[in-house]
Amino acid sequence: MRILIIGSLSAELGQAGRIAIARGARLAQADDVAAALAQLRAGGGIDLVLCDVRLDVSLLVRAMAAERIATPVIACGVGNDADLAVAAIRAGAREYLPLPPDPDLIAAILEAVGADGHALIHRDPVMRQTIRRAEQVAASEASVLIAGESGTGKEVLARHIHRKSRRAGGPFVALNCAAIPDNLLESELFGHEKGAFSGAVARRIGKFEAAHGGTLLLDEISEMDVRLQAKLLRAIQEREVDRLGGTEPVKVNVRLIATTNRDLLAEVRKGTFREDLYFRLNVVTLQVPALRDRPGDIAPLADHFARKYAEVNGLPMRPITPAAMAMLEAHGWRGNVRELENTIHRAVLLASGDVIDVEAIELGGAAPAADETAQRLVPAAAAAAARQRETAAPPAAGQSAVGALVGRTVADVERDLILETLTHCLGNRTHAATILGISIRTLRNKLREYSSAGVRVPPPAQADRIPA
Repeated sequence: MRILIIGSLSAELGQAGRIAIARGARLAQADDVAAALAQLRAGGGIDLVLCDVRLDVSLLVRAMAAERIATPVIACGVGNDADLAVAAIRAGAREYLPLPPDPDLIAAILEAVGADGHALIHRDPVMRQTIRRAEQVAASEASVLIAGESGTGKEVLARHIHRKSRRAGGPFVALNCAAIPDNLLESELFGHEKGAFSGAVARRIGKFEAAHGGTLLLDEISEMDVRLQAKLLRAIQEREVDRLGGTEPVKVNVRLIATTNRDLLAEVRKGTFREDLYFRLNVVTLQVPALRDRPGDIAPLADHFARKYAEVNGLPMRPITPAAMAMLEAHGWRGNVRELENTIHRAVLLASGDVIDVEAIELGGAAPAADETAQRLVPAAAAAAARQRETAAPPAAGQSAVGALVGRTVADVERDLILETLTHCLGNRTHAATILGISIRTLRNKLREYSSAGVRVPPPAQADRIPA
């Protein structure tokens, strides 16, 4: 991950930078907003901006939005001042980081922004076969299409391919096609020249040029508008890009990896995905199996996340009991590895004593039915889980948040959650989508649906007012 720090490195902000370096990040630095914008326009794969709150954060965010630069901004200030934090979020910052920096908070921010992903942990033969196939094609220059459900680890596999390729010494640049509005995506991919549109005050390098000599990952490519797909196809075929407002094409040398959680052939039949682009991308296809189809990976992944989040939260490492592990292995995992990670993170925080036991495991979503779960639990673990349920004290009246939701529809609960989160984020769509764990496009579609039904929706924050 590459971080741009705006401000002096001589004090607390420099300390934040050193912590980030220790966590594997690479740093760039600018003294002021103008110098920072010049670096962002030049490419270089900046993944995150840390800006001193004493500088003009609002000007920075507005300029980035006007120039279609979709890099998240974290405002940093001395002291945990609520007024400063609110002002920073209102200005369009993704988060507010109090200084002096807390190492665990820095780690959490890097994790949330999506540094280098998780280690490629696997034990199940099904996943081992997928990785073996990926390593077979890694040394080639062929485009790779990685398919699989959300949360299965498609980007992790893409990074593994890059590390095993002849381009490992070059950049790995990732672009989430679902997280960026259509009117920003073209500029993100191909860059733009000065004056290409209102707000384009200087040339900006796109992701294709930033990935020159390395690998470009187009995450969730099925979300890309069909009109932009034609330009992408030309860039792949001709190995050159046209910056918006440019007069001459720019040669690029990238290896392309794309991911999708949809059936692209079905999208082709519906007319939402170009057939010629599909065949251009689909030189090699890797299907990442769902977590429920590789049960042998649940235990090693759970142990990995337990160690990771114990360290992140400054807690002792505690083993997962057989009964708790049996519960994990019996679950349906609709959210795949991402759901498992969140479950273990929660369990690390809730566990009491020297182990992570069944009372700390909170499973949501579509878990197997009770009788199915009982059949899948190994007998000893099932008995342990039963004893735990029998000895556990019943919850006090009024303590169950879930119980208060009984009688309401899922749609109503979802709507209230989205609107409350948006209000909490002062209308910042990007920040709310991150908290909710959904794409910005999904959030915007939901808000349009609510507005059409006459529900009042909080107005967007300044950072979300994207120019046409």
